Amino acid sequence: MSLLNEALRAAEQRQNRPAATSAYVGEQQPPHNGKPLLLIAVVMWVLLIAVMGGYWMLADSSSAEPLVVESEPTPNHRIQRTAAIAVDQRPENEPVKALASASQPEPSAARSPPASAVPSPSSTAQEAPARQKTIAAKIAVKAEETPPEEVSTAGVKYVPETPAVADRSRARKLERLVAQGNITAAERGLAALTQVQTAPRSRYVVARALLVDGKPNQALGWLPEDVTAEYSRLRLLKARALHANNDLATAVDTLNSNLPPVQDHAEYRVTLATLLQQQGENTKAARYWAELIAWDDSQAPWWVGLAISLEAQGERADAATAYRQAAELPGLPRSLADYVRQRLQALGAG
Repeated sequence: MSLLNEALRAAEQRQNRPAATSAYVGEQQPPHNGKPLLLIAVVMWVLLIAVMGGYWMLADSSSAEPLVVESEPTPNHRIQRTAAIAVDQRPENEPVKALASASQPEPSAARSPPASAVPSPSSTAQEAPARQKTIAAKIAVKAEETPPEEVSTAGVKYVPETPAVADRSRARKLERLVAQGNITAAERGLAALTQVQTAPRSRYVVARALLVDGKPNQALGWLPEDVTAEYSRLRLLKARALHANNDLATAVDTLNSNLPPVQDHAEYRVTLATLLQQQGENTKAARYWAELIAWDDSQAPWWVGLAISLEAQGERADAATAYRQAAELPGLPRSLADYVRQRLQALGAG
């Protein structure tokens, strides 16, 4: 702080320091004398008159046509002068056609063109409107003869609505009906679409809404075997509807019928492993949990599922390791976190 105060004090001293005095030289008043001023005014007036007179003389001489005395004008000079007169006197809109040929020298035997070949200013001025009208008429005729351009549709391709596009569009409409609580109208719309195609997206929207609404039997009505066999999302939905109807064995068989790759549908394996644990098939369940963790080891619930399967098989040490791994990862629900702590204490690893 002392350094800052010293710098501020020095700056104030520099600003308040008086400037160095210099010798004052008083302004000397020139002697007043009227005669030199009058003489200077007269001289300036005379010079102004002389300049104005010279300017008017030069203007008169430049307006008059200069007299050029030539002993023997050559053909080239005659041609160039004739071309210059023709260019100066042509109408503003007339194209310059013969300027390039006129600027080239002719053979020595050629003579200057007769005076009648050079158009006079009056005749050129009279012919200019006629030429302009002729040119305008030719342009109009050409515009009438030219057919209008047709818009080419060669690059535009008409893409017919495929069943997948129609299904996607109808699914969006059904989602809006479901959101409004009008499931009955959604089922009618789905029924009309299934008359012409499989409609897997639309089936999923309606069946899921019915399952959430506590109507698994109605949901299963939209999930026949011949349709669900081709679509893993519909098989998963069917398995959940079967499980809601307490048909665990059929639900597991439905999921086991066609297992998709883990990277394509991880939720499919999670549901299958959970149902296998409920069935008591802990060895199979542990295998599916291990496949999921091998693909993504950051999911804490998957570690809990693996730990449960291992503990059910009597592998307490491995189960404790899986429980600890789950406890160290984020995203574990409170109820599941409490369960993990209880199991670690029971296994003596808490």
